[in-house]
Amino acid sequence: MASPLVSDALWSIIEPLLPVPPPRPRGGRPRVPDRAALTGILFVLRSGIQWEMLPLEVGCGSGITCWRRLRDWQEAGVWDALHRELLRRLRAADRIDWSRACLDSAPLAAKRGGDKTGPNPTDRGRLGTKRHLVTDRRGIPLAFILTGANTNDSMPFEELLDSILPIGGKPGRARHRPDKLHADKAYDHRRCRQACRRRGISPRIARRGVETSQKLGRHRWVIERTFAWINRYRRLVTRYERRSDIHHAFTALACSLICFNTLQKRF
Repeated sequence: MASPLVSDALWSIIEPLLPVPPPRPRGGRPRVPDRAALTGILFVLRSGIQWEMLPLEVGCGSGITCWRRLRDWQEAGVWDALHRELLRRLRAADRIDWSRACLDSAPLAAKRGGDKTGPNPTDRGRLGTKRHLVTDRRGIPLAFILTGANTNDSMPFEELLDSILPIGGKPGRARHRPDKLHADKAYDHRRCRQACRRRGISPRIARRGVETSQKLGRHRWVIERTFAWINRYRRLVTRYERRSDIHHAFTALACSLICFNTLQKRF
């Protein structure tokens, strides 16, 4: 028997983060349960199908109902809060390795355009979005931002570093700075190294014309694996949403699921 898309363990973490449903004094049709709507959202995220093709057999209402719930929960900050809560639990379980962090970006096609898109120079100028990601030493996604595909990798460097919010879970101060940061030659700029040092991070950025590609992958392969984990969620291989907040919601949910799967593993 196939396991449910929303397990009891996952639901116990998400349910307290959801906003209270609005009152309906005039009655009307019963509201689709939140857990059922979340099941539909995860079905679309994993399979990549269109909302209107969501099978009724899944038992989560219509596609537009699930889309609206995804939108409303994004506006309420649920998906980012879920990611932070799972990171907190990972740190409490000593599953986040702050000794090294890896940073990189990956472009993806944006079929319908929208905000945070731009001509992709590696795809004949077609519209695309770039996903900037930073992970810990084990590949756990710590933070991400979205930009147009024509954005230079190094431009949102500081914004991405500052997107790593303080993570508690242990006695003492919350932590959000790794000891070292690995990045490829696209970040070989003085301002990137200075940005790291101002934050107490030791930069390990490859230098153009000095370091070979074989040496670069020694520590950075983990972030490539994390991009592969994200692309297992077929809705994120290509951006179909015109609204960047909806694509952000899907991306945050995928990062949260990666954290949840890591939390469930036994070492």
